Amino acid sequence: MILVDTALAKRQAEGRPIRVGMIGAGFQASGIGLQIMTATPGMTLCAIANRHPAAADEIYRQVGLEPVHCETQSALEAAIADGKPAVTEDAEALARAQGLDVIIEVTGSIEFAARAVLIALENGKHVVQMNAELDGTVGPILKSKADAAGVIYTFSDGDQPGVQMNLQRFVTGLGVTPVLSGNIKGLHDPYRNPATQESFAKRWGQKPAMVASFADGTKISFEQAIVANGSGMQVARRGMLGPDFSGGDPGAPLVPIEQTVSAFEDHLDPTKPGLVDYVVGARPGPGVFVLGHLEHPRQRHYLELYKMGKGPYYCFYTPYHLCHFEVPNSVARAVLFNDAVLAPQGGPRVGVIAMAKKALAEGEIINDFGGFEVYGVAENMDIVRRENLLPIGLALGCTLRRPLEKDTPLTFDDVTIPPGRLVDRLYAEQEQLFAAPHSK
Repeated sequence: MILVDTALAKRQAEGRPIRVGMIGAGFQASGIGLQIMTATPGMTLCAIANRHPAAADEIYRQVGLEPVHCETQSALEAAIADGKPAVTEDAEALARAQGLDVIIEVTGSIEFAARAVLIALENGKHVVQMNAELDGTVGPILKSKADAAGVIYTFSDGDQPGVQMNLQRFVTGLGVTPVLSGNIKGLHDPYRNPATQESFAKRWGQKPAMVASFADGTKISFEQAIVANGSGMQVARRGMLGPDFSGGDPGAPLVPIEQTVSAFEDHLDPTKPGLVDYVVGARPGPGVFVLGHLEHPRQRHYLELYKMGKGPYYCFYTPYHLCHFEVPNSVARAVLFNDAVLAPQGGPRVGVIAMAKKALAEGEIINDFGGFEVYGVAENMDIVRRENLLPIGLALGCTLRRPLEKDTPLTFDDVTIPPGRLVDRLYAEQEQLFAAPHSK
């Protein structure tokens, strides 16, 4: 990214690299580690925390490094100070450790990640994360705690929410008003599960439930929810509109602007904050797009000259998202420029609620995002509160108290929540801080 590369080169020349700790050692974490160690001057991956240290070892071994194993926080801090790559099973020790500027959280968990992120913020570390599930559940309260600590809490570049926010900022900088921020999907089937996605997951070295959460709409619901919370936008309806452009012209850049606008035009209003949504089957994909509005006749004349159409609506898009390749940019933006890629503006505007993926029986336990029991859909927070709907980020580990029909939204009254969880306390604190008085 322009500015970031120059700033990192300066830190490299000065011998003052940004010192990074990473929590998680899965598929994306492995790529992030490789990117920092092979392609990012001015940044050092000092330590990795993972419940299975062998996976963290392999991240360093990709570039021929043999890490030291640290069982205590003091041993971890000593390795960081000595410039030795370190691995620990203790994420909380890493979050507390002196000698680190920033923590990258990339576990995909909720309770575990919430605890580690909170400790990192309380210990004065910036946090960059790729965990839309955590951010879409308790991101606003974590951002509030980051503000109180004087550090940055942010989602990352590269993944679709961050790419959307970058594009929104670009469009706004042109003097065009974003009215819809969109995600491009190749498939949406709310009933996909770990069994249906097993072969795809095996091919790419990913977990079947996680891959199923991409297909069943849970992931995109979280992604669009955090874009809404970072931009002040909302959803047009429960689950979003999600027009399907499959079967269109394979050579079309995205889809023709007239077709894109017509799919949403009944819901577009330039005088309101705007919408988050998605399309299925647009080409090229899987990227992101922003619909912008501009009234000024002279500026519209220029945009028509530049092949953007006659307006007043214009479609801007990025036809790719490069995930781990861009995460170091997010780290540099946070540490060097105090700039968040994407963070909640205040209280949540959109939440992600749990819907029954099948007929659920009393006593069933909700196990995973993308699992067999529930899928997630985006809903505006005023409705979530009014109908006492259960956020899917709180649903994992809950036990059904009564049978529910397929496609029924779950409420707090439908489940027994495991006791003593940090994420429930954070969500309650978030609601107490941000919910309107009539919603309490």
